[in-house]
Amino acid sequence: MERRLLNELKQVADGIAMQFGRDCEVAIHDPGEEDGYSIVYVVNGHVSGESVGSCTDRELLRKRNLGELEERDHLSYMVKTPGGKILKNSAICIKNEAGEAQAVITIKFDVSRLVMVESAIHDLISTECAHQAEPEKILNVNELLEMLIQQSVDLVGKPVSLMNKDDKIKAIQFLSQKGAFLVTKSGDKVAKHFGISKYTLYSYIDAKQPEK
Repeated sequence: MERRLLNELKQVADGIAMQFGRDCEVAIHDPGEEDGYSIVYVVNGHVSGESVGSCTDRELLRKRNLGELEERDHLSYMVKTPGGKILKNSAICIKNEAGEAQAVITIKFDVSRLVMVESAIHDLISTECAHQAEPEKILNVNELLEMLIQQSVDLVGKPVSLMNKDDKIKAIQFLSQKGAFLVTKSGDKVAKHFGISKYTLYSYIDAKQPEK
């Protein structure tokens, strides 16, 4: 990577990290490295544990290997770290005039505490329980996933057997927004329910919403 470009991107990375604080990791990756997008600069690396010289996460490598990252940026997708953190991620590919990747900027924001706050606020402002004769049953993660899948089908308004590609994209992106894929092995269950492969499932998560 050219030094001039690296210095410019460092300035951008520092600015983003300063704007959003210590829960926001910003890293610059060099796509010229054969072993993956090796990190050449990182701010707040404690968020994901990344450091200069290390390779990026598996999700970014998967997108590179499929040729997806060079085609378009991948913005605002959720991942869960082995340590239990929930990160909202974006990967932005910096290209030259020929359309060749010169660098990749990744932004990882730890939203774990915000998710807990959101849950607490929802409980405080919800009035549904006031009209119930008995308290609701507490769902386990599998029951929660089943409920979210049913909600995604209801959102589309037709059974899976009658859904076209756009319908399935709408349903699966609803599940992604609701955090369904944070549940262990949820991808296998969702893919089976909608009659698609795991590869297709990931492509639907990242697909642009069909125009209305």
